[in-house]
Amino acid sequence: MTSISKPIIWKEKERLDGEIVNCMTVILRTRGCSWDRCYMCGYTSDAYPASEEELIQQINYAFEQLENEQVLKIFTSGSFFDDAEVPPKIRAYILERFNQAGLKKLIVESRPEYIAEDKLKEFEGVNLEVGIGLETANDRIRELCINKGFSFDDFKRAATVLRNEGFRVKCYLLLKPPFLAEGEAIEDAIKSVIAAKKYVDVFSLNLTNVQKGTLVERLWRAKLYRPPWLWSAVEVLREAKEAGVEILSDPVAAGKQRGPHNCGKCDEKVARAIRDFSLTQDISLLEGLDCKCLEKWKKAVELEKSSRVPLF
Repeated sequence: MTSISKPIIWKEKERLDGEIVNCMTVILRTRGCSWDRCYMCGYTSDAYPASEEELIQQINYAFEQLENEQVLKIFTSGSFFDDAEVPPKIRAYILERFNQAGLKKLIVESRPEYIAEDKLKEFEGVNLEVGIGLETANDRIRELCINKGFSFDDFKRAATVLRNEGFRVKCYLLLKPPFLAEGEAIEDAIKSVIAAKKYVDVFSLNLTNVQKGTLVERLWRAKLYRPPWLWSAVEVLREAKEAGVEILSDPVAAGKQRGPHNCGKCDEKVARAIRDFSLTQDISLLEGLDCKCLEKWKKAVELEKSSRVPLF
């Protein structure tokens, strides 16, 4: 197998029935997302037009890396249930290897238009969780600021199908799409949790990072976009827990200029608190965090609604 056709793999921790267990995440190199128009997403730059044979080789390689993991995440550059990206034969093979390995939970991702009862039937009896990138419950923001290409009603339909079939729904929310001020982004994320929570088993708050070749990168280079403050994530997570939901967040590229960041001095501490909270759901881990830049963040939240451009 060539290196370019190998999957990307890493080991991490994941929640399973309220406990923290070992997890393996696998990123299959596929042809990429069939939509491929979202303003913040550059994942298809890593896409690889793998044949079915190469996909099977990737899957075999991934399962050879299993040790004592209980949870398996199988991600692609797009949608697990898109037949053009992950053919039915490949999904069936993944399921076969999953059952043989005795794993306890499978997590995948898909856009809502590919989620249908007939595709889910073969997963009956599997502890399956499907992540859907709703990003926001506001149709106007999703269309104009993200270019996601589906509606909140589309999400609700897909989530209802999944739950009716006995599967879990993970809802990805995007903190700070382009064209939103910091305060607006916080407010939108909190409102989205409230609006979507009756359709969702667990939320994942994704903090926008600047990926190459995207509209977000062009805005960032022009100093018209700043990734979200980590303080903003803390605020949303606190409010979400008060709303009674389970919510996770893994601040990718935290502390870097292209990723969510504060002042640089407190980034590691705050990002670690966010990750620890995500595993434990212990809200006390987000209490007592402090830094001199906290006041600057509060000013940004207050003033950027008028300035419409990042101030710090």
